[in-house]
Amino acid sequence: MSGRWEDWPPAKPIRVDGGIRARSKRGAIGEQWWSRRFISVLESYGMSGRLARGRSYARAGQVLDFELSQGKVTAQVQGSRVRPYQVRIGVLPLTTAQWRRVQDRLASQALFRAKLLAGEMPREIEEVFAECGTPLFPRSPADLDMHCSCPDWEVPCKHLAAVCYVLAEEFDRDPFGMLAWRGKARDELLAALRRIQAGTQAGGTGPGQDGPAADPARPHQRRLDVPAPPLEECLDGFWSPGLSPARLRVLASAPEAAAPDLLLRMFTPPPVRVRGKDLADVLASAYQRLATDDRRTGDS
Repeated sequence: MSGRWEDWPPAKPIRVDGGIRARSKRGAIGEQWWSRRFISVLESYGMSGRLARGRSYARAGQVLDFELSQGKVTAQVQGSRVRPYQVRIGVLPLTTAQWRRVQDRLASQALFRAKLLAGEMPREIEEVFAECGTPLFPRSPADLDMHCSCPDWEVPCKHLAAVCYVLAEEFDRDPFGMLAWRGKARDELLAALRRIQAGTQAGGTGPGQDGPAADPARPHQRRLDVPAPPLEECLDGFWSPGLSPARLRVLASAPEAAAPDLLLRMFTPPPVRVRGKDLADVLASAYQRLATDDRRTGDS
């Protein structure tokens, strides 16, 4: 073998026990749409070859001490040297004003709000961020601050790539980690959605808007005043679809299964107790049993 460094075989990493081993054993990493989307975004930057070199590292458990926080991910990755490499992947968090726009938009849609409160991630959330001018995923490599203490000058190196895969699987486990990475922890977001919802139910029609006056004789009711043209003026387009054919084609072919108690999560629980338990808890368990019985009936 010559004395040129490029002629030497790549050094093998030191195997470790107790590392964070990717659950995926072969093929693509990422089970949910948001984690697959995250990896596809990185690959669209021309990183596919570099990411592939880190896939084996992630599956071998070479990533150590992984930590996800607002705006950054830090980790240690065991390479061929005795001392693990220090890895950091930073992303620019959204500003307070940007998050306010996103929260108002999410809270204005009952289905979005209900799914988030149920711990689910609506597929349309990426569009919500885009409409607010704050893309959910990084738009270019310049949006990511990637650093590794290894001597490899390529970015991402295999150590950074391994952490990207572990990050994708962390998004699988907890989709709210994706939002925390952009600067909003799960509890903060859900609390904000509940506050906006409570303000809307108190009499407003939407975030930052004044609602119509309620009937004082019926405080539990709110009058809805939805402006619309007379029917005779919109007969030509009355039966037209609300979405374009192109938009319909990209929608999922079947709706995702919703949590049985999704309706309960959409509204503030009433302060009623039944046999020492909150009414919402009693109804939630009943909804769960009904859903289970319904699935059993459908399978029989």
